[in-house]
Amino acid sequence: MKAVILAGGLGTRLSEETSVRPKPMVEIGGRPILWHIMKIYSHYGINDFIVCCGYKGYVIKEYFANYYLHMSDVTFDMEKNAMTVHQSVAEPWRVTLVDTGDNSGTGGRLRRVGQYLQGEDAFCMTYGDGVSDVNITELIEFHKQHGKEVTLTSVQPQARFGALGLKDSHVYAFQEKPKDEGGWINGGFFVLSPRVLEEITDDEWMFEQKPMESLVSKGQVQAFFHHGFWQAMDALRDKHQLEDLWAKGKAPWKLW
Repeated sequence: MKAVILAGGLGTRLSEETSVRPKPMVEIGGRPILWHIMKIYSHYGINDFIVCCGYKGYVIKEYFANYYLHMSDVTFDMEKNAMTVHQSVAEPWRVTLVDTGDNSGTGGRLRRVGQYLQGEDAFCMTYGDGVSDVNITELIEFHKQHGKEVTLTSVQPQARFGALGLKDSHVYAFQEKPKDEGGWINGGFFVLSPRVLEEITDDEWMFEQKPMESLVSKGQVQAFFHHGFWQAMDALRDKHQLEDLWAKGKAPWKLW
């Protein structure tokens, strides 16, 4: 199965980092978050990736073009104009980088990679800024069992602030940064039928709007409930939290 990763957005809320590189190339523990996402899928045996590039997409292309340089010790012999790679780290990945336009919506980016999904019964898709310990194998099996066109991973993000139980001015409950039991949201990590691309007729469309609304109205969307770790890197605060987890060796998404 192939995995499509949306990696073309501007990342305006992380402008401290994204002024010089696309959001998926912002680093956690010295590796782009895009690399972390690919490692999650690779852990479950998915190694064929289609990366939808847009804003500063050349940075992503240069990263993979020089992957050995990024991941290995290298000796350059200037006199002989030669390079020796030591202890090279080879991932079992096949990576297709597609320029899907600077201004395309998430739907348009999916639409533009349709030619690379011909013949597929289903494919994975996620955003280039979120990590999780979701079990991809179970997610795919769930998708096969229900037979609908869309499976999305539904998650409960941790609240940013504490919750108070109040009656008038009396506090009867206090919970620091709870998970909202009713707050299930779209956490990405989709499994999709290629037929969903027929719902996208405009490159400016966001997949989460008209196409998904249409698919929901047709009863073609199922939620895979994930109770474990999930976090999107929307702002610098999120990056620092992910960095802290990685530095302490407590990164739940590090399954490899």
